Amino acid sequence: MEVRVGERLLCLAVLSSVFLVDSVLGKYVKGIVNTKEDWVFLTRFCFLTDFGRLDFRFRYPKSRCCQNILLYFDDSSQWPAVYKRPEKNCYQKEAVLRPENNQVINLTTRYTWSGCVVEGDGNEEVLSCVGGRSFRSVRERWWYIALSKCGGDGLRLEYEMKLTNGQSFWTQHFSADEFGILETDITFLVIFSMVFLLSCYFAYNLKGRQLLHTTYKMFMTAAGVEVLSLLFHCVYWGLYARDGVGNGSLKILGKLLFSVSFLVFLLMLILLGKGFTVTRARISHSGSVKLSIYMTVYTITYVILFIYEAEFFDPGEVLYAYDSPAGYGLMGLQLLAYVWFCYAVLVSLKHYPEKQPFYVPFFTTYTLWFFAVPVMALIANFGIPRWAREKIVNGIQLGIHLYAHIVFLIITRPSAANKNFPYHVRTSQIGILLSSPKGGEGAESFPHHAYGNSSFLGDSQPNFTELFSIQSDPVKTVEETVARKGPEVPRNSEQKIITTAADLTSILPPPPPPIPPRPAARSPPLPPRLPSFTEYFSMQSGGGGGFGTKA
Repeated sequence: MEVRVGERLLCLAVLSSVFLVDSVLGKYVKGIVNTKEDWVFLTRFCFLTDFGRLDFRFRYPKSRCCQNILLYFDDSSQWPAVYKRPEKNCYQKEAVLRPENNQVINLTTRYTWSGCVVEGDGNEEVLSCVGGRSFRSVRERWWYIALSKCGGDGLRLEYEMKLTNGQSFWTQHFSADEFGILETDITFLVIFSMVFLLSCYFAYNLKGRQLLHTTYKMFMTAAGVEVLSLLFHCVYWGLYARDGVGNGSLKILGKLLFSVSFLVFLLMLILLGKGFTVTRARISHSGSVKLSIYMTVYTITYVILFIYEAEFFDPGEVLYAYDSPAGYGLMGLQLLAYVWFCYAVLVSLKHYPEKQPFYVPFFTTYTLWFFAVPVMALIANFGIPRWAREKIVNGIQLGIHLYAHIVFLIITRPSAANKNFPYHVRTSQIGILLSSPKGGEGAESFPHHAYGNSSFLGDSQPNFTELFSIQSDPVKTVEETVARKGPEVPRNSEQKIITTAADLTSILPPPPPPIPPRPAARSPPLPPRLPSFTEYFSMQSGGGGGFGTKA
């Protein structure tokens, strides 16, 4: 069942990659504007307080003069006051800028700082403007770059811009809200690689003891896919740090693998909550159908979220992936999964109370995990400043995933000291249980068994603990044993239990009668009594009279 769900999940996820388009603008941007509008948005960037730099090159026909580059920042009186405000015209949108802050670059030869010169381009003269601008502010700010020509006949411009923060490899091409993402991803890549290698080592030990179950393989799959996801992210950000462009396909693939890892891990948690490979050998047919429907809906919602982020997120606004209808839908599905998880764990504990050492810490730790994602999304949407959101959310999200994987690795480590270990039925026994002649629903459940240290003693190592143990159960008589067994057993005429195939008392001759005692002859005189030890040599008769010498 879980294999079919995983294949369906992967197919849907791969299908989603066909429609995905990278929504992150490169910090080296170029393009052509040709529109009838008199005010358009070009790009945005989060600059540092002292090291922000914009280098530009603009070209447009001299006949379309004169156009302006407008620099807005994220104060409520600036960009939010003009963007998506149809009631304001071009002049009103320009009026919010402060000339003393050099927020307007006139692309004309009369404005020295624009660097514009007239060049010939065939039969047409063009204005070519090459220059730059530094940005300083009291804190990291989002800056928005727009193009305008109020009262004109439209806009036509070729542009090329390079937006940087300092000269360091780790900061130059990164927006201030992206600082530390590359270093964070590299750190988590190393940690997750260690987690994956350690899970492979544990899996090797479990396989040798025939305890490598499907759910543990799913955990290894989730950890391995997480490593691949981080690897693609690190390669993308490394290329981006070098040229400011990167390869958008690598980031899309990294996001896709991150989502696949999350979905596989979520499915594994629900299966373990239902007792799969812990208390039962398989999930019921109705349970398999419900799980398939749920995971399909969850996957489709993820696909919609990616498409919505790529196609409908406005580049003029700083938005978070969960700040969308699809994002809120994912949070709702996460809470629904938690309710299902709670019910499944409670049912498993009701039928297998001896599994409390595993299910109690399992339920407690992953309750925090289930709520961490929605809480993180809400905090990111309403509690984190937009100029710091992306780097903080990236670290929190990876930390949540690492927490989930390390907890599972600890509670399933194959050690005799691990009292939380969930598995007690060997993989070779599951097929026997499912093919049991008793069959039916009862064959799905494992026998009751509490985990003990002897499960992980080596095959070549004697179990000295059991060698010197003493059974504490009281010894039962044959009557007590028969009474406990239940079925009626045959008895003979004297109501004694027949322990042979037939009652032989009617075949064998009766035993001879007992020999009567012979009358006592005259006893020889006893030896004289010793004066000091008379009590050790005296004899009591049946009637209480004593035999001995007379005084």
